[in-house]
Amino acid sequence: MEIDQPATQKKDSLFACGWGWLKALLSKSTNKAVKVAKSTKKIGQDDPRRVIHSLKVGLALTLVSLVYYMRPLYEGFGVSGMWAVLTVVVVFEFSVGGTLSRCLNRGFATLFAGALGLGAQHLASLFGDKGEPVVLGLLVFLLATASSFTRFIPWIKARYDYGVLIFILTFSLVSVSGYRMDELLKLAHQRLSTILIGGATCIIISLFVCPVWAGEDLHKLIASNLEKLAKYLEGFEGEYFPVSDSSEESTVTFKVDKALDLQGYKSVLNSKSTEESLANLARWEPGHGLFGMRHPWKQYLKIGALSRQCAYHIEALNGINTDIQAVPLEFRNKIRESTTKMSSESSKALKALASAIQTMTDTSAANTHVEMSKTAIKELKIALKDYSVPENVDHIVAIIPIASVTSMLIEITRCVERISESVHELASLAHFKGVEPTVSPEKPHLLHRGSIKPVLDGDDHDDHVIITVHATNNVQGSVLENEIHHDQAPKANYLQRRLEV
Repeated sequence: MEIDQPATQKKDSLFACGWGWLKALLSKSTNKAVKVAKSTKKIGQDDPRRVIHSLKVGLALTLVSLVYYMRPLYEGFGVSGMWAVLTVVVVFEFSVGGTLSRCLNRGFATLFAGALGLGAQHLASLFGDKGEPVVLGLLVFLLATASSFTRFIPWIKARYDYGVLIFILTFSLVSVSGYRMDELLKLAHQRLSTILIGGATCIIISLFVCPVWAGEDLHKLIASNLEKLAKYLEGFEGEYFPVSDSSEESTVTFKVDKALDLQGYKSVLNSKSTEESLANLARWEPGHGLFGMRHPWKQYLKIGALSRQCAYHIEALNGINTDIQAVPLEFRNKIRESTTKMSSESSKALKALASAIQTMTDTSAANTHVEMSKTAIKELKIALKDYSVPENVDHIVAIIPIASVTSMLIEITRCVERISESVHELASLAHFKGVEPTVSPEKPHLLHRGSIKPVLDGDDHDDHVIITVHATNNVQGSVLENEIHHDQAPKANYLQRRLEV
């Protein structure tokens, strides 16, 4: 009994160990299955059109399969009916432009390559039984080499790469198989017919069953990118000029919002390939909705490039390590109003441009904000001329980081101006709907009345110029009066040169 007890305990421990391992395996498999299910559900919820696209592909495959299932059709096409199924699998894309691109490329490439293959077969047969394979091999080599090289040409690779690939495949199959096969013309006719049936099925379903337009996606993407840039600039004041008595809760909220804004503008940096792909597919699409046949899709790429340039400036701005509390309070107060005005007006301009693109309406609403941001740059330069930098080296070192931030903000403001010009050009080319202007002039005009009192030779040695400027803004109806004291201090000139770009 004493001998059997340890053996029994050993068996029990092995059984418990095995049962525990099995339970862990089942639990791990269940967790993984749940994770995959949640991920799949999220993909469908993020864009429900993906689910609809899957159903459309299933419908297209079911319809073309009738060519193989129904005896009258099968007797007409034979085994070549499978080419219709294969065509649906390889040409049905998510967007209408992608489907049309692949269908037309495949159809015309098959037609031309088939015709050339038959011609090559007939030409090779003239050289007799011994010369025929040599001529066929030479023709396949020359055409395959030339066609493969054309795939490296940028404009062919962008729009006709799939067509060239199908051309090489079809020509090789027809010319080579014709050497051992009779009734080659009948076989080519059957294959071309089934390919046309498959392509036509894809085009009809893609156009008339919940169509997905690549051009519309590009249109929305460009507007969304401008909104992301505007959202980051909107929070500029809270980051670089925070309110000293802000609560801890508001500080945490701001950090969370900042993280989301960073994620937003970083997505703009990586949007180039998506924009180019959508623009290429949009050119294949017929006119639909507000988008005509010759819609200026290239202009969207220009706006996208400028948006990425602005995002790169924001990336550089975000990478500057600035201790705001170390910057002298007097200097902060000098530049605070003009810098926050630059970021605020640039943000409002980008939002107005994004809204104009989304609704395809007049873009003049952004002009006022662009002009106000340019005015803020001038006000900043005036404020810097009025500021005299002390001789303290620590003071200068503390100012340099915030000066870099301000310089980068000026670049962003100028980039927003170029984006505005490109959007205006798009509105003109695409014939955006006009709206009644809420402001009579398109741009605010500043009327200056000034007097300059020069310093005479007999005056003090200190170079001191007083300029009184009365600026009337007929958009806002306000009068600005600034008194500028220009002291030619070396440190101030150094700081000004650093800020001016």
